[in-house]
Amino acid sequence: MRPIAIIGAGPAGLAAAEVVAASGLPVVVFEQMPSPGRKLLMAGLGGLNITHSEPADTFIARYSENAPALRPMIEAFTPDHLRQWCRDLGEPTFIGSSGRVFPDSFKASPLLRAWLAKLDRLGVELRNRHRWTGWDEAGALTFELGGGERLAFQASATVLALGGATWPRLGSTGAWKTALAERGVALSPFEPSNCGFEVVWSEKMVQDHEGKPLKNTGFHFQKHQARAEAVITKRGLEGGAIYALSAPLRDAIRTEGPQDLRLDLVPDLPLQAVRQRLSKAKPKDSLTNRLRKALGLSAVERALFFEAVGPGFAGDLAQAVKSVPIRVHRPFGLERAISSDGGVAWEAVDSSLQLHAMPGVYAAGEMLDWEAPTGGYLLQACMATGRWVGQAVAEKCSNDA
Repeated sequence: MRPIAIIGAGPAGLAAAEVVAASGLPVVVFEQMPSPGRKLLMAGLGGLNITHSEPADTFIARYSENAPALRPMIEAFTPDHLRQWCRDLGEPTFIGSSGRVFPDSFKASPLLRAWLAKLDRLGVELRNRHRWTGWDEAGALTFELGGGERLAFQASATVLALGGATWPRLGSTGAWKTALAERGVALSPFEPSNCGFEVVWSEKMVQDHEGKPLKNTGFHFQKHQARAEAVITKRGLEGGAIYALSAPLRDAIRTEGPQDLRLDLVPDLPLQAVRQRLSKAKPKDSLTNRLRKALGLSAVERALFFEAVGPGFAGDLAQAVKSVPIRVHRPFGLERAISSDGGVAWEAVDSSLQLHAMPGVYAAGEMLDWEAPTGGYLLQACMATGRWVGQAVAEKCSNDA
């Protein structure tokens, strides 16, 4: 029989390839970059966070409005399954203090090497430097190989695992949307997710504090809150705390314009405790010294306070340090976002993730219209959807053979 074609050698594509090949069917994986898994390797530079150890219902709820669609796939390949899969590849995992799960090696490269070796043993053929361009009039997949060379490839089924639209230099360009739109596939526009936001800082703020972290700060937006590190950049704010709030912030800015992100500079102290500490300050202390001595605010925290309220602040100081308004104007672009929202709309696929408009063609991973916070949720859903599609393809092709 003709091979199953899998386009994209990221986690979703490789996961689909593994399941299909394990069923005994021939598989060819096409990748436009010179080598597979480049975004996975990039994600692992600071320690590969593969999944999270929290309870199942809490975990699935992290996918927000897309949780119902993703639930059956994640229940079929749970975080525990993913950890066992890593162990089977010779890469055991551990749970960090935050509940996040990491390989013992703390790296992506050993895991990827072991995975590719397994796929090779299963007979999976990997063809790098093949940029997918769509279909020809006969329904064959078309590829550009460089130097003007082109390839037409007939497949018995096709899995598209082409990623979203972030980190284009690693292969996720989102250019595939054109070919699918021409075939009548419903698509949602791409938007940045897990991204930083633009803030118009004063020249002095940038000069004195660019690159400095905020480590003991609470971040609040509407009903949402986060407690993690953030970093002041020349353009604004980024870091884990900002990423955690990026979806509601982005959506509010899109519909209502710039928004105020609220910072609690003393998140470990209730309001009354802040008042008590400030009441013990010396009457002659300047406002700067009261913030430094009574509340222990660092130089960057004090600078943020004055950046927001101005040097002549004369209001309720305790209340003010618990809710410092920072005006954010827009999210950073897709090229700097960790992940993206948008892509193939859920109404464009059936329960097996087969495209309604194109029988025999399936979609998996980040190219589907879902988003999730950092913390292992992105990789988990990519793996789960890839394996889900792989199982569907294996069953259909085996039945048709």
